[in-house]
Amino acid sequence: MVDFCEKCGAIVIGKKGEKVECPACGAKQKTNFNFSLKEKIKKVEEKEVLDTTKTVEIHPRTPVECPQCNHNEAYYWTKQTRSGDEPETQFFKCVECAHQWRDYK
Repeated sequence: MVDFCEKCGAIVIGKKGEKVECPACGAKQKTNFNFSLKEKIKKVEEKEVLDTTKTVEIHPRTPVECPQCNHNEAYYWTKQTRSGDEPETQFFKCVECAHQWRDYK
């Protein structure tokens, strides 16, 4: 069972007969019941921590000329930016200088 503060009704934790202070209002009272709290702690596996300061490109590469540095290879991806009956927009990111641009077809 649990003891409740006689003044504010908050839960009071302590050994039977011990004078304890209410955590909510600070009133002191003797406890009538023993109360213990038990918690099982589950051992967690160690996980690999990723370095988020490095950028890793997951997009495929294609031979296309960068308008900024004239390098001939870029990452590409597509996205539906307009209505469904319009074609997707192609996006490019230069492998060399990381300049990004889009191709409106």
